[in-house]
Amino acid sequence: MAADRPPGLPKIADAGTRRRAATNAVRPLPRAAGLRQDAPVLPSADDGLFPALLPFAVHAIDVGDGHVLHVEECGNPDGLPLLFLHGGPGSGCSPRQRRLFDPRRFRAVLVDQRGCGRSTPLGGLAENSTGHLVADCERIRRALGVERWLLCGGSWGSLLALAYAEAHPERVLGLVLRGIFLGSREEVHGYTRAAARAARLLPASGADFVADPLAPWVSRILSADPARAEPAVRAWLDYERALMGEARLADSPDAAQMAKARLQMHYLMHDCFLAQGQLLAGIKAIRHLPAVIVQGLADLVCPPLAAARLRAAWPEAEWSGIAGGGHGGLTPLLAKATIAALARLADRIDSVDCVECCGA
Repeated sequence: MAADRPPGLPKIADAGTRRRAATNAVRPLPRAAGLRQDAPVLPSADDGLFPALLPFAVHAIDVGDGHVLHVEECGNPDGLPLLFLHGGPGSGCSPRQRRLFDPRRFRAVLVDQRGCGRSTPLGGLAENSTGHLVADCERIRRALGVERWLLCGGSWGSLLALAYAEAHPERVLGLVLRGIFLGSREEVHGYTRAAARAARLLPASGADFVADPLAPWVSRILSADPARAEPAVRAWLDYERALMGEARLADSPDAAQMAKARLQMHYLMHDCFLAQGQLLAGIKAIRHLPAVIVQGLADLVCPPLAAARLRAAWPEAEWSGIAGGGHGGLTPLLAKATIAALARLADRIDSVDCVECCGA
């Protein structure tokens, strides 16, 4: 599935040396992954994730506009290409997320999107929109010599995966979407109104009738005054953590957490840089692609209503509703469902490839 790198692409500055497997026949893992080469690689019984591993390549890709993206490749260099799109917006990738992907089967590409994680500038809002992120995915695909790839994204990552697939359906093998977020005002206002009430940012009387419940957050979190911004960021992040059953932040938000909240305000105040209903209307462009929707039915961050709407617009997609599943993509219930969905999709893709190549 490799393609020659066209001229004029952003320069890749390797932070590590690209290592290829010695033979395609057995597809061994890179030694740097720290996994036994002669043993099967199975998810752990404890957390449902594959064993920890290191990237076999790390890149700093200059995508223009002053942004340099952190990109890492994990697993099998000759495996099925897969692009993982993290949540947030602004969360960045973590080492545990590498463990969602079968390291013998997938060549997983993980990207810290503009302004977050190990990409620079941290918290940069200029030239940072959904359109820019979609274009970045294409730049990365071409720079890495990938012809087509599987997409996997959760929460905000599900929105970005849909936006990319609808813009470039010819470059997509299939999609695994978890914890669906479509960027609608209904979703955003419902969440931010509840968050504002929990943080007592809205008046006690008439709180449900505030025209734009996002406004109290935007005015505070995007403030240049740290004394005004930091408490609001902490309240915003703590609300999400509470919905996910996690403890409140023990300390003041760090630079990455401040950047995450600022990026979220930037995207939410601009309707995620999408027209209302754009993603559902665009399903016709990707209806032919295999897809699995993995939705925690107890998800309080991205409630199942958005997933139900996506399912209605895309009945050809496989539905995987997880009873008792919340929002966290690395929790055992959702991790197990995502890993199983990826395996099923990979089997379908391999089967199609076999028919095309062998005629049987």
